[in-house]
Amino acid sequence: MSREYLKKATLTAKSDASEVHETVKTILADIEAGGDAKAMEYAAKFDRYDGNVMLTAQEIEAAAALVPEKLKADIRFAHANVKRFAEAQKATVSDVEVEIVPGMIAGQKAIPVDAAGCYVPGGRYSHIASAIMTVTTAKVAGCHHITACSPPRPGVGVAPAIIYAANLCGADKIMALGGVQGVAAMTFGLFGLPKANILVGPGNQFVAEAKRILFGRVGIDMIAGPTDSLILADATADAHIVATDLVSQAEHGYNSPVWLVTDDRVLAEKVIAMVPDLIDDLPEVNRENAAAAWRDYAEVIVCADREEMAACSDDYAPEHLTVQAEDLNWWLDRLTCYGSLFLGEETTVSYGDKATGTNHVLPTSGAANYTGGLSVHKYMKIVTWQRATRDGAKAVAEATARISRLEGMEGHARAADVRLAKYFPDEEFDLTANG
Repeated sequence: MSREYLKKATLTAKSDASEVHETVKTILADIEAGGDAKAMEYAAKFDRYDGNVMLTAQEIEAAAALVPEKLKADIRFAHANVKRFAEAQKATVSDVEVEIVPGMIAGQKAIPVDAAGCYVPGGRYSHIASAIMTVTTAKVAGCHHITACSPPRPGVGVAPAIIYAANLCGADKIMALGGVQGVAAMTFGLFGLPKANILVGPGNQFVAEAKRILFGRVGIDMIAGPTDSLILADATADAHIVATDLVSQAEHGYNSPVWLVTDDRVLAEKVIAMVPDLIDDLPEVNRENAAAAWRDYAEVIVCADREEMAACSDDYAPEHLTVQAEDLNWWLDRLTCYGSLFLGEETTVSYGDKATGTNHVLPTSGAANYTGGLSVHKYMKIVTWQRATRDGAKAVAEATARISRLEGMEGHARAADVRLAKYFPDEEFDLTANG
């Protein structure tokens, strides 16, 4: 297929994984051995914070008093939408009971994990929405204990709006601890917390690497890299809106890729011309991030037709995928690899990031090829069970014995043999592997 790059990325969104891995591994080992005191040492070093780690009810109330009423209303609105969508998701999982053969019943049961640890970024930006997305879904899932953890700022602590949102959404504990030390505290059960069964939420490369290393002893939502976004646009798209949407996602960070895939060269050239001015108009920190992301990681690709555009998008498997093109239902049916899909000019990634109700914790770096984003289901274990009558298990026991012997697993076979012998003493069975 022919894909013409009007703009090609000079870098890819990868960190020095080896260096990060060794740093994080050392910190985790130190904190596991040294407990609360060692976690506080790292908090002083990295967060430059020596205040209270586990927020009290009085501190939470004081933080809420600092949040403007208009922002509180917006947080409540977003929380209600996320909660409503999570409840709808949970309704799609039900306990099941089916009679496999007469007398042999098998089933599934959905059980929420006991303790969830929700990491809420608070460094470059205060991610109020991440508190809403992670804590709300854990609460709807039915987790018995939810910890929200966010990095404090020197002399200030956790952003009051994050505290308000986490408390509103149902966090049982709110912890002022960032980075690897925050992840470690939730995993190891420091500061009086229960050990987390699952860790969720976005974070920087150190947080992501900590989750990678700890995965296995604790569940995780995913290992996230820099956020990425792709827009599919045809000749009907508004170049100014396309350019604005690209810039809105590039501001996440210097290494956040944004991609435009189109079958209209004129649109592509207009967008390329517009982006620099839109970036220049941002506040300083946002401008620096977006400028670097656009310069080093952004791509603009011209394809022959919409089928080639869709194939290109599936190859990239973006975290966020926007379609600004005709025949939205065609795109909905055709596209297969994305974290979250935004159909039409009337919606945008920013809506999903903040208040639509769908979750913004999504697969990055091509992981949408094999997984979706954070949902209420991530906090739930789908387990199975079975029971049987003696007659119902008879044929199963025979098949189990013969299959086990064919595999060379004699102990398994005898577990079936003894039941057949006990329940049907007057019958003879051919339980050999051959014949």
